[in-house]
Amino acid sequence: MAAPPARARADYDYLIKLLLIGDSGVGKSCLLLRFSDGSFTTSFITTIGIDFKIRTIELDGKRIKLQIWDTAGQERFRTITTAYYRGAMGILLVYDVTDESSFNNIRNWIRNIEQHASDNVNKILVGNKADMDESKRAVPTSKGQALADEYGIKFFETSAKTNLNVEQVFFSIARDIKQRLADTDSRAEPSTIKINQPDLAAGAGQSAQRSACCGST
Repeated sequence: MAAPPARARADYDYLIKLLLIGDSGVGKSCLLLRFSDGSFTTSFITTIGIDFKIRTIELDGKRIKLQIWDTAGQERFRTITTAYYRGAMGILLVYDVTDESSFNNIRNWIRNIEQHASDNVNKILVGNKADMDESKRAVPTSKGQALADEYGIKFFETSAKTNLNVEQVFFSIARDIKQRLADTDSRAEPSTIKINQPDLAAGAGQSAQRSACCGST
């Protein structure tokens, strides 16, 4: 029996890989758990290296399979997690609104992205634990918005505990990435035809052209 065509195997239109980064304890794992499983836990377990979850969502009539990687924020795992930047299509930068140092470190995380991730990776800034009492808040919403504006990225305040804006954050970045991929696909199609047509016409002369080209470098 013949194997099914590649398209038939896929139960989604787009596979999008997301990465959660930020200091240890800001609630990255809680956000992921809330989004993927719809649950919340108050027990704090440090992520060892890296963990991931999958959730398929519907966006504008398309099925989007999200593969979300949750990285360890601790320094000793930094070398493990940098390897995952390359494959990421979108990165959620997470800080804790009650912890100013986690907010200040966002600039360092952005430098890591610039060093290790693809140039066109989508980014979004997330201020987590927004459900906390205002007396405990260390980072005003306006400060988070100002930082996001500085880098030209979207900004959300979330609470994994109350489910505030959790869906919105993941849907927002997924929609932006889907749009970027769709734009890339539509631009790539005509150029693919142009590249392939000479190949068909050139036939046997192709290898001669290639060796001449290589010889001139």
